[in-house]
Amino acid sequence: MKRALTLLLTAVALAACSGGDDDQAQTGTPDDPVQPAQAGTSGGGAAEGSSFDRIPEIVDEVAPSVVAVRTDGGEGSGVIWSADGVIVTNAHVAGEATQVEVVYRTGEAIAAEVVASDPRSELAVLRVDATGLHAATFAEGVPEIGELAVAIGNPLGFESSVTQGIVSGVSREIPSGGQTPALVNLLQTDAAISPGNSGGALVNADAQVIGVNVAYIPPAQRAVSIGFAIPAPTVTEVVTELLEDGTVEYAFLGVDPDPVTPVIAEQLGLERAEGALVFGVVEGSPAEAAGFREGDVILAIDGEEITIPEDLFSYLRGKEPGDEVTVTVNRGGEEVEITARLTDLPTQP
Repeated sequence: MKRALTLLLTAVALAACSGGDDDQAQTGTPDDPVQPAQAGTSGGGAAEGSSFDRIPEIVDEVAPSVVAVRTDGGEGSGVIWSADGVIVTNAHVAGEATQVEVVYRTGEAIAAEVVASDPRSELAVLRVDATGLHAATFAEGVPEIGELAVAIGNPLGFESSVTQGIVSGVSREIPSGGQTPALVNLLQTDAAISPGNSGGALVNADAQVIGVNVAYIPPAQRAVSIGFAIPAPTVTEVVTELLEDGTVEYAFLGVDPDPVTPVIAEQLGLERAEGALVFGVVEGSPAEAAGFREGDVILAIDGEEITIPEDLFSYLRGKEPGDEVTVTVNRGGEEVEITARLTDLPTQP
């Protein structure tokens, strides 16, 4: 499987290190498990008073949990996960870094090590030799559209910067042209996110972290305040697995999907340019065993419509190795159902 994070269809910039690391395609790679950060009870609701009036309180509560992350590749942000020195950030910020330093809000800097990294979720775990840190509270649920969203991070090296907006959307996907890993199931916000915000906190009115900031669409693409964050439930799941054994378990089908363009749709006699074109089938994979062929167009999986490759990635994220799936494909103008049993994602050589 291709592990480089390439965003081919939309010029989306990872909210990356401010040291020149804010271009389209970058990714950042076990230790004793620790207790996770406290979990909130929901995606977040407004407390007493208006949400805007509460922003100073929110910042006072959460900003000590947000750090600057300096690496040999530039700068980003991170969120303190546990009081005994675990910090979560983005994989493209620190996952492949050889030198990492964390800077607290007080200005104190301390060396950090990369515990583990997962480019598929765009998350990495750091550890510093410290105790008594101000751990953030991560929400258990996904926020509602329209809720307050406060971004705290290190944009362009301006440490502990705060921007404010709302949750503009949920379950967003960033097109990847069929390349993997794809960023799926993201939160969208209009709180300003810039290079260096990667790994920082997106916070609700209850001072809970609802997401870890990861990407934005730059103004050069005629975008105005379109940023993205990895939802807190995803962060909690991935970080817990990384701390347990340094890896995250993913279900594997074994097809290389491409978008269906209008030209391809016309060539294949499809009514609409939708689905995921099987560009390749991985040797020895469940897809090969089930009989997938190059040129098949995946239309649905377990009855869930697939309109772009990211729909397929998103659905598979919710499955476990060993699960059986039924995939509907268009093959030579006819719809065919194929049943496959998913396996563990192969490790990279």
